[in-house]
Amino acid sequence: MLRELVNRCRPLPSGSRLLILGRGYSGGTLSQLFQGLGTPVLGTRRQPNRGPGDLCFDSDAGLAPNLDEIPDITHVISCIPPTRDGRDPVLDQLLPLLRQLPLRWAGYLSTTGVYGDTGGHWVGESDTANPGQERSRRRLECERAWQDSGLPVQILRLPGIYGPGRSVINTLLQGRARLINKPGQVFCRVHVEDIAGASLHLMHCAEAGQRPDIVNICDDCPAPSSDLLRFAATLLECPLPAEESFNESREGMSAMARSFWSENRRVSNDLLRQQLGYELLHPDFRSGLQDCWQQDVNQVGTSSESRLAID
Repeated sequence: MLRELVNRCRPLPSGSRLLILGRGYSGGTLSQLFQGLGTPVLGTRRQPNRGPGDLCFDSDAGLAPNLDEIPDITHVISCIPPTRDGRDPVLDQLLPLLRQLPLRWAGYLSTTGVYGDTGGHWVGESDTANPGQERSRRRLECERAWQDSGLPVQILRLPGIYGPGRSVINTLLQGRARLINKPGQVFCRVHVEDIAGASLHLMHCAEAGQRPDIVNICDDCPAPSSDLLRFAATLLECPLPAEESFNESREGMSAMARSFWSENRRVSNDLLRQQLGYELLHPDFRSGLQDCWQQDVNQVGTSSESRLAID
């Protein structure tokens, strides 16, 4: 629960101000955490005036905030992905502006996909990036651009993101879940609230002089997607879909889905947890899905209509 995260976190020093570039799912959770701690937060969206502290940034339309709209920002985090040609829209349009700010920390949300396929072996920040997918190669190029920007940058590499409203709980409730068996295949993931909590922790570490160039933010438990589906079905007390072999199901997959299944790696969070001391709110999918179940189903009550979608 976000309330639990707020209660266990300490705010940034007085006078800190956060700018979130791309206040979507992850950025929105970041915003809620910092607002809960009393830190002033501004965030950008493509559509302006959607809420308090919202600014417009639409690189396609050439719309961007100006210096008067983001005074005295001390911390900035970008959740905005690369363009299709591999450019970073923030650096292309906002870098001169960002360089005028009194920034003490800048975070760029990237992907563990830059490590490529490791055949299921563990990989960490000291390993050379070897992206196999074009979208991951674009991310790596953006990482390098941020590192060359002259800003006090830290690269945060994320695996699959899940949380309330976006988990296997929802795919089961909506009747879209598939139980696919591919022996030896695992996926890494992180609960959206741990992205927020770890980002704040890394800001504090930077204030104390600990700022590794790259940090993986993921949970402790790489696991097959089928394990998550079975646990979610137990929580919901609903039947599982019929099991499919990967070879049977791959022909019906989208190109994007096939690309996800083509890579197999275990991403280490030792730097984040053991060296930098962050304690995960949800160290494995069981804790994370229990939280999703409580927020998505338990708090509002599971109606008979939602049950019908999975019976």
